[in-house]
Amino acid sequence: MRRVLIAVAALALPISLAGAPAVASATDSAKPAQVVEKSNRPAALVAQGPDDICDFTINRPNLRLGSSGAVVQQAQCYLNQAIDAGLDVDGDFGRQTQSATRAFQQCAGIVVDGRIGAQTWSFLSFWANAPDAPFC
Repeated sequence: MRRVLIAVAALALPISLAGAPAVASATDSAKPAQVVEKSNRPAALVAQGPDDICDFTINRPNLRLGSSGAVVQQAQCYLNQAIDAGLDVDGDFGRQTQSATRAFQQCAGIVVDGRIGAQTWSFLSFWANAPDAPFC
């Protein structure tokens, strides 16, 4: 009973998501609350995925010297787009890809280790798909 009262009280309070208010009424419990989200970002920065500039794979594993395959091609494509690295998109994470990764990490102000992990993937995909790329 206590959980129900807390849930009803929470539904009666205005909720703010992404700057747009959404209000649910406890008296209208038959209908689910509708949440309207607005974004002040340009549409080009909101939607990423199907319109991704590079489309070798959607996987984002950790990459390092010696890695290979479609995920390396994805990273190389992103590096070319983000910083105009001039890499051959051959799927081989060699010395040139490692050097380009370090240059990108330095430019982005993130940890410089020459490896592509979660943080580097996040920055790479965002920068490569940004309308003003290449940056550095």
